[in-house]
Amino acid sequence: MRILGMMSGTSADAIDTVLVDLARSSEDPGLLEGRVLEVGEHPWPPALREEILDVLPPATTGVGTWNRLHAQIGEHLGVVARSVLEDHGGVDLVVSHGQTLHHWVEEDGRARGTLQVGDASRIAAMTGTSVLYDLRSADLARGGQGAPLAPVLDVLLLGERGGALLNLGGIANLTIVEPPAPDAAGSGPGTGPGQRARPVVRAGDVGPANALLDAAVRAATGGARHCDTDGRLAASGTVDEDVLTDLLADPFFSLPLPRSTGREHFDSDYVLRCSPRAADLSLPDLLATLTELTARTVAELVRASGAPQVFGSGGGMRNPVLRTRLAEMLAPIPLRGSEELGISGDGKEALLMALLGYLSAHGIPALPPGPGGHTVTGASDAAVLGSLTPPLPCTGLETSSDPAARQPPRRLRLRDHASTPPAPVHPAHRPPEKGER
Repeated sequence: MRILGMMSGTSADAIDTVLVDLARSSEDPGLLEGRVLEVGEHPWPPALREEILDVLPPATTGVGTWNRLHAQIGEHLGVVARSVLEDHGGVDLVVSHGQTLHHWVEEDGRARGTLQVGDASRIAAMTGTSVLYDLRSADLARGGQGAPLAPVLDVLLLGERGGALLNLGGIANLTIVEPPAPDAAGSGPGTGPGQRARPVVRAGDVGPANALLDAAVRAATGGARHCDTDGRLAASGTVDEDVLTDLLADPFFSLPLPRSTGREHFDSDYVLRCSPRAADLSLPDLLATLTELTARTVAELVRASGAPQVFGSGGGMRNPVLRTRLAEMLAPIPLRGSEELGISGDGKEALLMALLGYLSAHGIPALPPGPGGHTVTGASDAAVLGSLTPPLPCTGLETSSDPAARQPPRRLRLRDHASTPPAPVHPAHRPPEKGER
């Protein structure tokens, strides 16, 4: 099944895309094989990105603005999807995360709602392909956090090795995978008699990564700049321990996993709310302090988990100051890039979207079990995620009489585009000719 995954994260800097063929191994139904055909990054048009950033908390805007953004974002997602398909041919399914505008979490840590905009019908119209969207709501309806969804992919990438996968986007999220004991066959969470035990998985949002850094730069430069390129300003600054202590006192950092958050909590006013004395800091000192906040909160959670290794992805891994400081605080636990697992750090979340599409199209609940009989997000049970437009069966579905082929896969093996022949695509799912809609 050929799937295009599309992801725009909390930073709203670009739309990441991955085009991948996914199929069960004919020799081992528990093995899902992926042939990555394209990994791309497509920056938002500057004016549209500014509009997105301008409506995020703590801003207050009218419903008309959100309605307009829903249409404009969907239109642009359709443009991006169509451009990928024009270069690489048709697909069986497009999976669009959309752009998160709000994630509603109560003070006690319960997630109550989430909103991703980007009209999927416009993507379907521009590509002639079924589109899966609204990927978090089903989990929230069952009492889950709706985030992070990354454990779905992380468990398959790590397999029985165990460790932690860290994504440093606008918000940092972490998946901790503890392999089952050697004698745990049939006794782990989510297993029945005769089935292999599944890993013990814990996950959640750690706290801010790029969100506060980007907000500080944007505010200090009046919108002329959006990030601290290569951490150069932070590298010239000094950590203010008093401000850092104020920020670390935030009760969010003491919430147990699973937990989720977003710009609703870590908004552009957050630093001054928590530490008014931060107003006296120079921009380099503020950025150095915020970089230290991310490194320290991530390192403390990883070290407490006992994970033997960490694989990082996301834009924060391209920040040498943050990456170096995090590696220092994790030592001797090694910090590696997700490239060692077969997928670039910039493409990992888009690959996650494609994987969710494969599972949902085949009716397979996505999120792995966590401790205590719930899913890793805290939901009462795992759900098939997403909504489909148009509401018709996808093409490229696999059929098998083997019950194992209808169970969640245990591992994902990735290959690049040169290593295997492409999977066939249903002829009806070619990209429309230019001028068609």
